[in-house]
Amino acid sequence: MKTLYSLVVVTFMLFSCQNQQQSDVALAKKATIDSMKTAHEKQRVIDSMQMEIAKTENKVQQDRTTTKVITQTAPAAEPQRKGWSNAAKGAVIGAGVGAATGALTSKKKGEGAVIGGVVGAGVGAGTGAIIDDSKK
Repeated sequence: MKTLYSLVVVTFMLFSCQNQQQSDVALAKKATIDSMKTAHEKQRVIDSMQMEIAKTENKVQQDRTTTKVITQTAPAAEPQRKGWSNAAKGAVIGAGVGAATGALTSKKKGEGAVIGGVVGAGVGAGTGAIIDDSKK
């Protein structure tokens, strides 16, 4: 009977490993297709920007041929306010979610909320910093 159970367990393990390999292959194919789509989209954006630059250069050349001198002082523009960085947004969101999760899952509500808030703020700030770096 023990050998029968052992045989059944080994059989299930083998089939589950095969299913995992098939899903890994499917994920790899999907990742490849997604990266190709991303590259195609980037190239389309680059091409459209190059066309806009060419249009702008043509317009500038046309404007140079029919230039009129106009002197006018522009009103002083109000300086733009800086928004929050992604790191700051991530820290605030992470702290809120972490505090709520910590309070819900811990037996000591206050302690769980504090620990969850600190951990969530750290993770959120780290994630936001990564997003900031990738945008640069």
